[in-house]
Amino acid sequence: MKTLILGLGNPILTDDGVGVRVALEIQKQLPEGSPIEVSEVSVGGLTLMESMISYERVFLIDAIQTKNGTPGTIYRMTVDDLQAISPTQHSASPHDASLITALESGRRMGIALPDEIIIYAVEVENVIDFSEQPTSLVAEAIPKLTKIILEEIRKSIE
Repeated sequence: MKTLILGLGNPILTDDGVGVRVALEIQKQLPEGSPIEVSEVSVGGLTLMESMISYERVFLIDAIQTKNGTPGTIYRMTVDDLQAISPTQHSASPHDASLITALESGRRMGIALPDEIIIYAVEVENVIDFSEQPTSLVAEAIPKLTKIILEEIRKSIE
């Protein structure tokens, strides 16, 4: 199964880079010659959708801030879960579509998008201040989430 691990975020905005950091850790721990591809991006919407073209399965890893969330909490979500917590899909930004809208549009156009999109999000504390270091609770979540995703990949290929 053609699989992509895609870390999202900005690694110089404290906790916002958690997805990138997890993706890099996964890449370090994959065996040499692994068919799993790993990438990181700081984009959303249409550009993010384009990065998923021709993969059968994609793991998206990103930061999330919920109303009463505890920093460092790891959530496993589906696209449907994301849609349920996202703002109005067609007006998410005047410059780009939301990921949900981009995926719907891509599928309507017949673009080869993954059937399986697994989203892992880490509850974050600080996505405003410039720092290459995450806050302590988010930093503790990075090896935990790395292990969770590697285990999920391992189980799916056995």
